Amino acid sequence: MSKQYETIKIEREKSVVHITLNRPHRLNAFNDTLIEELSEVLDTIDQDAGIRCVIITGEGDRAFSAGADIMAFPKATPVTATEFSRIGQKLFSKIEALSKPVIAAINGYALGGGLELALACDFRIASEHAELGSPEINLGIIPGWGATQRLVRIIGLPSAKRLVMLGDRVKADEALKMGLVDKVVQYDQLKDETRELSQRICDGPPIALKYAKQAINFGSQVPLEVGLMIEASLMGLLFSTEDVKLGLEAFMSRRKPKFKGK
Repeated sequence: MSKQYETIKIEREKSVVHITLNRPHRLNAFNDTLIEELSEVLDTIDQDAGIRCVIITGEGDRAFSAGADIMAFPKATPVTATEFSRIGQKLFSKIEALSKPVIAAINGYALGGGLELALACDFRIASEHAELGSPEINLGIIPGWGATQRLVRIIGLPSAKRLVMLGDRVKADEALKMGLVDKVVQYDQLKDETRELSQRICDGPPIALKYAKQAINFGSQVPLEVGLMIEASLMGLLFSTEDVKLGLEAFMSRRKPKFKGK
């Protein structure tokens, strides 16, 4: 993880990797380079067994990400726009499918593709001045990187229609009430709050966390009986791991387990 990137900053803190979108002059909006670099970093993280958690945030105190850089939109054609949509969808699906839990530290505006990035993460913690929304409708288009699908699954149909079809933005406190974020904290507490959550994740059993994420993500897309079979299969697989033995032994001894991820 020592490689230097143009549009993101990477910091490793023991088992946690911090990814910072680093285009503050464009409110950390996505361009082709940012998409490519983030995708590359995610591939590296997914293959590193020593990494147990990922935190994604934006540079500065103004924006998590304002979404896609619309400077390229006027030149788009139906074909290139569709391809651009699919590229973003694949990137965020990569986050959703990542074998490590991902935390979005929403430090400001999370609009359009910025909101879609946060939606692909497993946990969302927002600073009190954060603002979230899908304003694409105001440009005569719709979200193209997953918001029409993930918003419904996270906050329900009526709220999803409000954000997507009306283009409403919501402040952090309202986002918390509708279940769009998990917690709201003061801006100067955001790093500590996400570090605390990441530490809880790192103390947990990595394989069980990976399977829990898979069971929830895949199970929510299929009929209940199919989801239950997915759950049973993954739960059964865990009994082949050392972590289950460590967890049971620690429970019997009334001590905190130290999971190995094996």
